[in-house]
Amino acid sequence: MEPASVEGLVRDLAPQVLGAVVRRYGHFDAAEDAVQEALLAAAVQWPRDGVPDDPKAWLITVAARRLTDLLRADQARRRREDAVAARALPEQWWAPAADRAPEPSDDSLTLMFLCCHPALSPSSQIALTLRAVGGLGTGEIARAFLVPEATMTRRISRAKRGIVDSGVPFGPPPVAERDQRLASVLHVLYLIFTEGYTGTSAASPRRGDLTGEAIRLTRLLHRLLPEDGEVTGLLALMLLIEARRAARTSADGALVPMDEQDRDRWDTELITEGVALVTEALGGGVPGEYQLQAAINAVHDEAPSAEKTDWAQIVALYELLMRLRDNPVVALNHAVAVAMARGAEEGLALVARLAGDPRLADDHRLFAVRAHLLERNGDHAEARDQYLAAARRATHAPHQRYLNTQASRLPS
Repeated sequence: MEPASVEGLVRDLAPQVLGAVVRRYGHFDAAEDAVQEALLAAAVQWPRDGVPDDPKAWLITVAARRLTDLLRADQARRRREDAVAARALPEQWWAPAADRAPEPSDDSLTLMFLCCHPALSPSSQIALTLRAVGGLGTGEIARAFLVPEATMTRRISRAKRGIVDSGVPFGPPPVAERDQRLASVLHVLYLIFTEGYTGTSAASPRRGDLTGEAIRLTRLLHRLLPEDGEVTGLLALMLLIEARRAARTSADGALVPMDEQDRDRWDTELITEGVALVTEALGGGVPGEYQLQAAINAVHDEAPSAEKTDWAQIVALYELLMRLRDNPVVALNHAVAVAMARGAEEGLALVARLAGDPRLADDHRLFAVRAHLLERNGDHAEARDQYLAAARRATHAPHQRYLNTQASRLPS
């Protein structure tokens, strides 16, 4: 098997193997280290020797042996021979038949809930999800967020220790906690996707590795919870946004706003799938946040041109979304939609109200929207000043270049 194929198989099996080991023995932190070593061994040996008949059982066996070594070393170091000897080591409970049972999906979902435990910070939840469920190495995650590998190692170690210290057993969360924990899982997946698409911590907006991983994990979650409207809505949202990736930047890396993008470069297969998913989700009752965001993006993606976008429908969808969330960025996007549907002056009036919100007061997006609407309203000099003000506040190099370019087009 080619190395790339082996890598894909190993990544798909990672959460199933970790789930099986943690479910049977606990010790999330040590088990995760043992599984990572098993995955590394597979990545080295399988391209050379061939993939075993039962790759999952092979990985669990290797991980169990490594976990035995780790626990024995810990016994010696901590002088706990008597206490630990009373517990079964992995080689004693190893049961291939049970591990081959068709339940790997349940372990993957349980891992997602465990990694997104509310005791962890959002950054720790993201890092641990990418490591334990996504199968990414610490170095990959560190590069994704532009931090030294040692920093990410400490972050993941603290996250694993937080899981251990919380005393949460490996298993689905109690029914009373499920909705809250599922909301955390969805939020983490959304943050991973957003980081990949907007590249807020990167010099380039092209982060297909992160968006691809977020979509893969959300597809997994959708397979496990196909009836959940918000899970379906989040997957649809990701696909509909990802469909525009190729047209989002020019050949030199400059950002291209949606109304100027070449729609022939949009991925029609992703759009078709995303529209079908959001249509399915919206038919299930009162829509949630991700369903409404997906619906807004579906309207954009289905429009044959920017001029033929159904802005009135987008305004209505944003108004429904604002009833669910007190989010100033949603309100800012609503102001843009109102300006497109009813005129720039009405949009500017809404932006003026938002300027008093401390959550937006120094956000470059507020100044960029104001500049865009002022330009549409014919006030070019003031629009130029606002573009420059937005560029000074932007932290992402492509955004800064785009805003400065917009300003340079207008008279002072």
